[in-house]
Amino acid sequence: MCSFSIFDRRFHSFSSQVPQRAPIGVFDSGVGGLTVLRQLYQQLPNESIIYVGDTARLPYGIRSQGEILQFVREILCWMRLQGVKMAIMACNTSSALALDIVRQEFDFPILGVILPGAMAAVEQGQRIGVIATPATAQSNAYRQAILEIKSHVQVWQVSCPEFVPLIEQNRIHDPYTAEVAKTYLEPLLRQEIDTLVYGCTHYPHLSPVLRSLLPTQVKLIDPAVHVVVACSQELDILGIKNTYPPMPTRFAVSGCPQQFTQSGLQWLGYTPMVEQVCFADAVVS
Repeated sequence: MCSFSIFDRRFHSFSSQVPQRAPIGVFDSGVGGLTVLRQLYQQLPNESIIYVGDTARLPYGIRSQGEILQFVREILCWMRLQGVKMAIMACNTSSALALDIVRQEFDFPILGVILPGAMAAVEQGQRIGVIATPATAQSNAYRQAILEIKSHVQVWQVSCPEFVPLIEQNRIHDPYTAEVAKTYLEPLLRQEIDTLVYGCTHYPHLSPVLRSLLPTQVKLIDPAVHVVVACSQELDILGIKNTYPPMPTRFAVSGCPQQFTQSGLQWLGYTPMVEQVCFADAVVS
């Protein structure tokens, strides 16, 4: 069953233990979560942020639930050592397969992208398409969340295994990418969808390609926008929204820092300083 609360209300006492200035942790398998980071910059410009890209182990969308759960636990343990006041799973696969479990294991609030995205989708349409990684599509997380919110809508999901590698390789404007996208969208277009949900935080990077292939009346739902709205609301509820100037964003990856730096420049408009981290060490320590 899908819970309509963003996270457990036991965190109402959390504000007395955590300073406003503590950072928000954001993590994804790679550059997809930068779509969430950009929304944080726009909606919550005073918040300090630690961004984690588990680039050595991407893509997450073809991993088993056991692997995903292990990776998420390692990253959250590392974030706990950095003193985060909240974490955002900027990864639909992790949100689908690990969120409910790790929320019971960590003493800070953890937000996922699926419920905010599902709530936004049902506000916009009746015939909803979801494009997602294989693991997210197989989990049925979006379908379940959407139908629990509004049972009479129709939902179709398509697994898109090639999208994340193409985005990470910066092949968005490659003609091959457009052909792949056309293939993935075809079954949704046959159903005459009126709304399309980006079921992976990487996918907004493909918006120019997808928009060119979709009828103009089809609405695009970016869960990154809506999870940050939820984040802002929860920070207010907990009384831990930062009102001071933020610290510079800290970037940590498990793979090659140089490769991530190049992608960061393209998607963020500035060159991030990126450090390499072994997240498994946080569990040992």
